[in-house]
Parts: sequence; C-alpha cells; structure tokens
Amino acid sequence: MISIDLQSGRAAPLISDLVVLVILSLMLVIAVRLWVDRRKKAYRSLAWSIGIIMAQYALQLYLHSSAQPSETIAYWTLLLRTVSFLLVNMSIFQLYNPTRAKHRIMMTMFLLGAGAVSLLHIYMPSLFQGTDAQVRMLQGLGMDLYLFVLIFLSFNLISPFIAQTGKYQAAMTIYFTEHVAHVLNRYVFGDAQPFLSLLKAVLPVVFYFILFIFLFERVVEIMQAIYNTSITDGLTRLYNRKFFDKRVSQYVQHGYPVSVLFSDIDNFKKLNDTKGHHMGDEVLKQVAEILKQESEECGVAGRYGGEEMVLLITDPTIDMDQFAEKIRSRIEAETIVTASIGYSKYKSGISPNELIRQADEAMYKAKTSGKNKVVSYG
Repeated sequence: MISIDLQSGRAAPLISDLVVLVILSLMLVIAVRLWVDRRKKAYRSLAWSIGIIMAQYALQLYLHSSAQPSETIAYWTLLLRTVSFLLVNMSIFQLYNPTRAKHRIMMTMFLLGAGAVSLLHIYMPSLFQGTDAQVRMLQGLGMDLYLFVLIFLSFNLISPFIAQTGKYQAAMTIYFTEHVAHVLNRYVFGDAQPFLSLLKAVLPVVFYFILFIFLFERVVEIMQAIYNTSITDGLTRLYNRKFFDKRVSQYVQHGYPVSVLFSDIDNFKKLNDTKGHHMGDEVLKQVAEILKQESEECGVAGRYGGEEMVLLITDPTIDMDQFAEKIRSRIEAETIVTASIGYSKYKSGISPNELIRQADEAMYKAKTSGKNKVVSYG
C-alpha cells in the first residue's frame, strides 16, 4: 500500500519537490558566496537562475499539495520551468566562457520564444473546441515541445565549451528522460502510469544533484587555480620565490641533507635587446621546462627572479656535479642560450637563507669566471 502510494499517489512528487528545494538551497548559498567574493556575472546569473528554479518548485509544491490546483499557478509553474532551464544553462556556459553580444541576443530570442509559446496556455480554450479536461491537457503542449528544442540545443551548443562535459551531458540526458516521461504520462496515459510518475519524481532529484556536484567541482577548480596562481610564476609555471623559500625552510629546519642549485641565463639582457622580449620569454620557458623535467622526481623547481631559476634537490643520493652538468649541457644543446650554475649542499647549523646564499655565490663565481659552467660552493 505504501509502495503504491509512493509511486502513483501524491507523496512521491511532494518528497521530490522538497528534496530538490534542499539541493537548490545549497547551490544558491554557493552561488551567492562566489558572487560576493569574485563579483563575476556568471555567479550572479547562476544565483538568479537558482532563485527562479526555487520559485518554480515552490509553486509546484503548492500544486502537488493542493486539492484544487489553480490554472494561474499551473501557467506560471510551466513558464518558470522553461525560463529557469534557459537561465541555468546560460549560467553554466558563463562559468567557463565570457558572454558576448551574440550570446545575449540568442538568450533574448529564446526567452521571447518561451513567452510566445506560453501564450498558447492562455488562448488554447478559444482555439480548441473540446472538453475542459482536453483543453487543460493541451494548454501545456506548446511549452513542453519547446522545452524539447531547448534541451537539444543546450546539449549540442553548450557541452563543447565547458570543462565538465561528461557531467553536463549526463544531466541533460536525465532531464530529457524526465521530460519524455512527463510528456508520455500526460498526453498518452493521462497521468495514470505509475512507472512514469515515479520517473517524474525521481529524475529531477538526480538532475539537480548532478548540477550540485558540477557547481561544487567548479568551486574546487577555482580554489585550485587561485592557489596555483599564488605559488607559481605566471610565465614559466615554476614555483615562485616565496613558495620556494618556504620549501627550503621546511627541509632545512628538519635537518634533511638537501642541496640548492642556482642558475642564471648568460647574456640575457643582450638577448632581450637584440631579439626582443618575446624571444626572451620563450627562452625562459624553455630553460624552465628543462629544470622542471630534471627535478621532477628529485626536487622542486622555482623562478627566483628575472632570469634566475633555482632547484631544491631533496634526494641525497644525487651526484650534484653530474646533475648540474647535465642541466647545463641540456640548456646549451636545446636552447639558443647558455647558463651559469652554482650549487651548495646543506651542512648542519646553516640557515635556509644561508644555504640559498651559498648557491647564489657559487653561481656568481661561475658567471664571473667564464660563464656556461658549473661551480660548487666551498
């Protein structure tokens, strides 16, 4: 008895509406917080669209709990469902892309289309001669068919331009399946098919749960991007000086037998003056990539400033003479520049700053004694 009631009675849609409202409330909190912190149009649009969806589900909850549903409430619920679908998909697009004039024009056209199609709900009684039950059933047909068009367009026009394509396509597939179940149950079975009623109740919860995960992962992406920006150099993608100094301090304070390698590109100012800063930037990226590759399994690579790049070598088994010479020879062979390299090894009692200073001194000695060579401290 309880199972039948949950499938075909009024309990299932009520529970579904309440669960969706809870999920939407969590999404709204995230969207508002993002907008307050970052002030991007995408988060403002997302907050507005979620608010409209919540209004739709509040009206839907009223319809499902009311013994005599209002035709006006039914009309606004149907219109808000279509408008909110448009807005939330536009917001998803904006999370990963800038909004241009053509996007705003398309959005306006789709919204005007929704408004025009919704007029069938108002004028159907005068256009169609039939029983009241038949008229009520057909009043939403235009909007339901229009929503199929919007689902198809969203699936094909938005998914190629966002990062979480798989999740978005899964969500759209679930939304499409739920809408098919709604159309079949309403226009073919007269809302009397228990399985389709169950799909109508369950699938919206799944759809908005996937959107919640989508939004949550976008927040994680943003946090990771902010963190990466704070610790890396924008040009070379090596760690910046602040982060590098922090890692050296962590190892030295615990007495680990680390080494610091300091490199400086030879005649870099002349390169910039003769071949331009663009070529200089390309060379910096090439040298940085060599340092990153060589230190990938044994340390940390950083850009210390200008053309100076550094390595923290955490593997004590590394032969620093051979390691530094390999880097120097790769730079000479694979780029149009050479590099002077110095390195120092940790000894008990010296500070992190002293260890870095020693490597810098060794590099300076290499530069002032002929360049394109490796010098060890001490």
